[in-house]
Amino acid sequence: QVQLVESGGGLVQAGGSLRLSCAASGSIFSINVMSWYRQAPGKQRGLVAIISSNGITNYVDSVKGRFTISRDKGTVYLQMNNLKPEDTAVYYCYIVSQRSHYWGQGIQVTVSS
Repeated sequence: QVQLVESGGGLVQAGGSLRLSCAASGSIFSINVMSWYRQAPGKQRGLVAIISSNGITNYVDSVKGRFTISRDKGTVYLQMNNLKPEDTAVYYCYIVSQRSHYWGQGIQVTVSS
């Protein structure tokens, strides 16, 4: 059973940076899309950033210019700069392959003002 393990979250002051990583515990055959979602308290989980198998990226408007998604084989990263209090949420990675899809367990990011 493949599991996604996230790391890099924590508490940071507004304007600071964090880098999230998400690695699979085993190999995933033919990964297609890799992405990051987030869920703030009392809100629905929503897409933050997505990267295709050929490196095309897309971002929700609120993070454009501040966040960068990247991938290296079975690991997906989210570089978050100029963090704002409204970025506070639990962040989840999500990987879609030809055979299945996988969610990470979630990692807390808290931005203090």
